[in-house]
Amino acid sequence: MRSVSVDLNIDPSLQIDIPDALSERDKVKFTVRTKTTLPVFQKPEFLVTRQHEDFIWLHDTLVETEEYAGYIIPPAPPKPDFDAPREKMQKLGEGEGSMTKEEFLKMKQELEAEYLAVFKKTVAVHEVFLQRLTSHPAFSRDHNFQVFLEYDQDLSVRRKNAKEMFGGFFKSMVKSADEVLISGIKEVDDFFDQEKTFLVDYYNKIKDSTAKADRMTRSHKNVANDYIHVSACLCSLAIEESTALKKYLLSLAELFEKLRKVEGRVSSDEDLKLSELLRYYMRDIQAAKDLLYRRARSLADYENSNKALDKARLKSKDVQQAEKQQQDCCEKFELLSKSAKQELTSFKGRRVSAFRKNLIEMTELEIKHAKNNISLLQGCICLLKN
Repeated sequence: MRSVSVDLNIDPSLQIDIPDALSERDKVKFTVRTKTTLPVFQKPEFLVTRQHEDFIWLHDTLVETEEYAGYIIPPAPPKPDFDAPREKMQKLGEGEGSMTKEEFLKMKQELEAEYLAVFKKTVAVHEVFLQRLTSHPAFSRDHNFQVFLEYDQDLSVRRKNAKEMFGGFFKSMVKSADEVLISGIKEVDDFFDQEKTFLVDYYNKIKDSTAKADRMTRSHKNVANDYIHVSACLCSLAIEESTALKKYLLSLAELFEKLRKVEGRVSSDEDLKLSELLRYYMRDIQAAKDLLYRRARSLADYENSNKALDKARLKSKDVQQAEKQQQDCCEKFELLSKSAKQELTSFKGRRVSAFRKNLIEMTELEIKHAKNNISLLQGCICLLKN
């Protein structure tokens, strides 16, 4: 199955993939394989088993590491969600008596394929997260990342309890309020001012595009499901008809079954090459906005340290301490600004490259499916004429 492409500069000295995964009722166990020539690892190749919570732990440790404040932290993979295909499968079982055996089997196959697609997308986004880390010069050398890759026992990362989840919610509320407070600070660099305007506007547009792409994908999926019913009805009619008409109806049912398969592939390809791409960059753009927030917070701290220094000098009290604080804030802000500018410039190039690659691949697939559709529709016309 094809997966969404994210432009990466893979480090040949550290290569990571997820060759296998096991889906259980309430979790997915990912097999993470690492091949490396780096001396910090004990072996050149090894496998470990990780769960989604382990990926979230790794992401959170990166976010909380002060020295990474000037980087775009790769977005954490979303939690595996198989509820929708499971609910559809349950409803299908409840409605088995209202459809023919052939119709039920085809619908079951379609839902099994949908479940498999969700499962493989889940594996793909977790793999992309790790590969983004390997392609970054700082994250690829992170100690916690090395532990995640190499430690062959359970990391014992538990899910957050209700208190911790509330604490995380409270932190996000504080962050939102803080963003409002620091939004009034005058920007000292036009580059970041322009980037902020662009990212906010772009995020809203990409969010809207994702919703519309999802509707388009669902429409193709619904058409594929409708073809199943049409094909089943034609097969039922064929049973009641004479030999000549029976053959004609069965041929027509077979054509609709082929159309169903093509339409299903169209839905799958558009989901992977467009919807998933847009969804991924919604998360990546949010990560870039978080970087701008951290820089704005650093700027606010720097300006506050300047005010504190002026106040200390005015009172001739704790001047040396205030000067040290002001110097530290200044150095931190300048260092963060320098790395942030490099990260945002790199992000722009990576995003353009990824969109170009995915849209070219999707267009090629659309052309292929369109040719198949035309061929099948021409077959329908020939059958109807005869």
